[in-house]
Amino acid sequence: MKLEVVSIKRTPQLTEKWVQETIANDPSLLGLGDLVLRDRERLQPNAGRLDLLLQDPETLKRFEVEIQLGATDESHIIRTVEYWDLERRRYPQYEHAAVIVAEEITSRFLNVIQLFNGSIPLIALKMTAYKVGDQYALTFVKVVDELTFGLVDEDEPVAEPTDRHYWESRGTSKTLALTDQLLKIVHEVEPKALLKYNKYYIGLEVDGSVFNFVSFKPRKANVVMTIKLPQSDEIDGQLQDAEFELLPYESRWRQYRLRIEEVPDQKQQSVLLDLFRKAREGFGKVS
Repeated sequence: MKLEVVSIKRTPQLTEKWVQETIANDPSLLGLGDLVLRDRERLQPNAGRLDLLLQDPETLKRFEVEIQLGATDESHIIRTVEYWDLERRRYPQYEHAAVIVAEEITSRFLNVIQLFNGSIPLIALKMTAYKVGDQYALTFVKVVDELTFGLVDEDEPVAEPTDRHYWESRGTSKTLALTDQLLKIVHEVEPKALLKYNKYYIGLEVDGSVFNFVSFKPRKANVVMTIKLPQSDEIDGQLQDAEFELLPYESRWRQYRLRIEEVPDQKQQSVLLDLFRKAREGFGKVS
């Protein structure tokens, strides 16, 4: 069957509401992962309504999505950035990304969007509608992706430092106490390790040097802990056998991610000790 590209803006049967409903029914269409819908037409204080608020159920990262029929324009870009900023200020415990969806992203505004990227985590998606018989379908192509900043050890000295109070506001006193308990397990491998509070994670330092073979992100209900180890079937089996809640492996940074909700039991602590020891040895010795 022949596919016919149609303009959503110029097709009476198609509306922005239809686009919203299509994405809301299946957010994976955007190509940003298996996201879930958190809200639609979300009211913003003195600033209108956010089209869609989506969230990654694993990382809890939120995506503020604005839809534009036709080509991008100044007001669309400003509105997208404004809603992203409002949401991240209201809910600082989550990571946030601004998402612009439009039928046409012109070269002029592509340049403007790329200027924002790096200081604002911004994604631009080109939306195309097809007529298939008497039905319509949507596809999305990523034109601009957000820049990802990771935990690069040699760049650690320039990381923005924070303190324990900052992380109590992002997480809770309970999840900070859980982080302290996890640090006690780290101490059995590296007794001199101290928590190093940074803006996006809590790392480790030993004798004043960065030593992030393990790091932590306290949340409201849990702590996401990373262990720097290459992925293997053996480690996967250890973690699954100990009934840890595993998040997707981060290939780029070569680290496991575990969601911890309570102090690990004896079996889990034994597994963590083994993995911490391997991670510590792989990370190298402190000079």
